Amino acid sequence: MEQQNNTPAMRRLLTLSRHFIKPAQGDELPPKRILVTGAAGNIGYILNFMIAQGRMLGPKQPVILHLFEIPPAEGALKGVVMELNDGAFPLVKEIVATIDPVVAFKDVDIAVLVGARPRSKGMLRKDLLAANGAIFKEQGNYLEKYAKKDVKVLVVGNPANTNAFIASRYAPSIPDENFTALTRLDQNRAISQIAQRTGATLEDIKNIIIWGNHSATQYPDLNHAYVLGKDNQQQPIRSLVNDDEWIQKAFISKVQKRGAEIIAARGLSSAASAANAACDHMHDWVLGTLPNEVVSMAVVSDGSYGVPRGLIYSFPVTCKDGKYEIVQGYKVNEFSQQKMDATTKELIEERDAALGSLETPDVRRR
Repeated sequence: MEQQNNTPAMRRLLTLSRHFIKPAQGDELPPKRILVTGAAGNIGYILNFMIAQGRMLGPKQPVILHLFEIPPAEGALKGVVMELNDGAFPLVKEIVATIDPVVAFKDVDIAVLVGARPRSKGMLRKDLLAANGAIFKEQGNYLEKYAKKDVKVLVVGNPANTNAFIASRYAPSIPDENFTALTRLDQNRAISQIAQRTGATLEDIKNIIIWGNHSATQYPDLNHAYVLGKDNQQQPIRSLVNDDEWIQKAFISKVQKRGAEIIAARGLSSAASAANAACDHMHDWVLGTLPNEVVSMAVVSDGSYGVPRGLIYSFPVTCKDGKYEIVQGYKVNEFSQQKMDATTKELIEERDAALGSLETPDVRRR
């Protein structure tokens, strides 16, 4: 029986089984209120349907969708609601679609902040940071005033790490650790690249780490990653690849620049893969990671691995009972340290530029 549980098919079943949360005997789970900002946009549109299908919180968790948009997109939002209604999703108990932030943010359990100012042609980076700083200052204020105090916040809109930092500054009564940013997309991209390179099954590729910023300075780290083989043997990915030059150049560059590659190919930014990663991120945060499995989340630094306290930085984490914990004890070699320092430097620069652009000082300092 133990050998049967180690087959690829059984490991795949184990991966899928964590979606099925058990409600109390004879009771339906109370619905969770999930906010999606930019709900009629490229990512938000797809994300709404994934949540409705149970992709984020499992097929037994009812949801109330809070869909928020800016006034120019109000008409498109009405169309999104029509389609969600036409989907007849059993898990969706109510749809709250609005351009009013008071209504949108009211009593939400989960906030997925997708809407952000994209970088337009010729726009300076400092101007992009200033524009999004103002947006996420405002959304932090909305969370502070209207959301539940234990709300779980995931920022998807770029620059995601710094936007999450700014939002947290203006929601002082919500714990710092409740603000996160999306780097699971980068982890998924890295897993896909390794699967293509080695022929390994996707669900057997474990513990690839994304360090730092969701940007071209991020560091996808294979030093602690492995492929789960027969009898649960862990085969180090670096040994399977056996090509340090490919890892340090082509692999890292591919993951770092994948978003730009997709924009060049389709004329639009990543949408379905980003929505999928947002579901992965929140699913594991709420329902827990698999035993001995590490995932990447951009979370507030507690000083681990020498990262300055307070930065929203991507770390290896495990999740249990609705909480995450940064995994300690990984050895960091010289090459990795240089990469981690570079992305730290960028995050500090982004933070300082965004804070400097705001008219009023942040209300809570780290």
